[in-house]
Amino acid sequence: TDRNRTSPFAFTGNKFEFRAVGSAANCAGPMTTINTIMAETLKKFKGEVDAVIEKGEKKEVALMQIIQKYIVESKAVLFEGDGYSEEWAKEAEKRGLGNVKTTPLALDAFVTEQAKQLFTNNSIYSIPELEARHDIMLEAYVKKVQIEARVMGDLASTLILPAAVKYQNDIIKNIVGLKEVGLPESAYANQKQILEVLSEHINVIADNVEKMIEARKVANEIDSMRKKAIAYCDDVKGKYFDIIRYHVDKLELMVDDNYWPLPKYRELLFLR
Repeated sequence: TDRNRTSPFAFTGNKFEFRAVGSAANCAGPMTTINTIMAETLKKFKGEVDAVIEKGEKKEVALMQIIQKYIVESKAVLFEGDGYSEEWAKEAEKRGLGNVKTTPLALDAFVTEQAKQLFTNNSIYSIPELEARHDIMLEAYVKKVQIEARVMGDLASTLILPAAVKYQNDIIKNIVGLKEVGLPESAYANQKQILEVLSEHINVIADNVEKMIEARKVANEIDSMRKKAIAYCDDVKGKYFDIIRYHVDKLELMVDDNYWPLPKYRELLFLR
C-alpha cells in the first residue's frame, strides 16, 4: 500500500479502491483475486489463532500474537511515500519486492504454483481455467499491440510523411527561388537547416515504420502465445513505438498547420 492519492489501487482503511479504470477494463478479475486472497488469509488466520489457543493462551492473547506476526511479515509492502516515484522503485528492490514492468510477464502471475494453489484451494478456478485465462489475456494483448502498430504505421505512412514531404518541397522551392534571383547563401541558410532537420525526421520515421512492419511479421510466425506477446512487447512496441512517436512529435512542431492532417496538441486545448 502507499499514500492514498498516489495509488491507482488504493487501500482506504477498510477497502480497496480502483482509480481511473479504463473503459475497456473490468474490475471483476482483480476483485475476485483480492476476495480469494482475503478468504485464504482468514482461513489461515483462524487456523493459527486456534493453534495458539489450544496451547492454553487466551483468545485475546492469541489474536494479538498472530496479528503482530502478520504485521511483521507484511512490513516489506508497507510504504507511505509516492508510489510512482523512482525512490519507491529503488526501495522496493531493496526490500526484495518484485517489479514486473511488462504486461506479458505480469500475466505469468496467473499460472504460478502459488496462484494455482490459491484458486484451487478455494474452489474459484481450476488449473485449466487459469491457464485458459492466461492464454486469452496474452492473445488480447497481442491483438491490441498489433492493432496499435498497424494504425501507427498507417498514420505515419499515409498522413504524417506525405504532409511532411509537401512542406519539404515548399522549402526546396523557396531555396531554389532565392538562388535563382541571385541572393547569397546566407539568405536561405535557415531554410537549409530546417530542410536538413525535416529530412532527418522523415527518414527516421520511414525507416522505423518499415522495421516495425518486419518485426510484426517475425512475431506473427511465433506459435507460443506467451513468446508472441513478449515479442510484440519487446521487439515491436518496445523498439519502435517511442522512436516513431518522438520524431512525429518533432515534425508536428515544424510542419505548416495547413499541411498537417491531424489536430495538433495545442489545438486540442485551443482553437486555431
